[in-house]
Amino acid sequence: MSDVFPPVGVAADVALATTRFVDVLTGTAMFVDVLTARYTYVLFAILLVLGLYMVVASSNLVKKIIGLNLFQTAIFLFFVSTAYVREVDGESGQSPIIPKDAVAYDPYASPLPQVIVLTAIVVGIALTAVALALVVRIYSEYGTLDEETLREVRADD
Repeated sequence: MSDVFPPVGVAADVALATTRFVDVLTGTAMFVDVLTARYTYVLFAILLVLGLYMVVASSNLVKKIIGLNLFQTAIFLFFVSTAYVREVDGESGQSPIIPKDAVAYDPYASPLPQVIVLTAIVVGIALTAVALALVVRIYSEYGTLDEETLREVRADD
């Protein structure tokens, strides 16, 4: 009968608590390892959420533009982070200049995400400049940058 049921008493409680504590420590250690190894993804998530919050929660148009820029920066960081090649069988990712003696499965860093991000930065700067020009024009016309006040003024017109 003792084989069917787990042991009861203080010793069993201590053993169970110790097992759970070791599981928590192992899980915490794995979590810390992931955070330190993939810190760019954590930074990506923080910037993304912060930018999205600024766009949604703020009623000031300039703050919305800053939130869009943070959101865009998070996406840039994500693209560049995915292009990074970690060690594979003791070799780290090399530049994509392929020598004659290269093997098909050698790890190389992809330059494509960097090119895409460079193009997106230029487009983002142009978009920000146009948005700020529109904000200056809106402020000179209506005297405010608050979204709710602008809706009220537009409704009165």
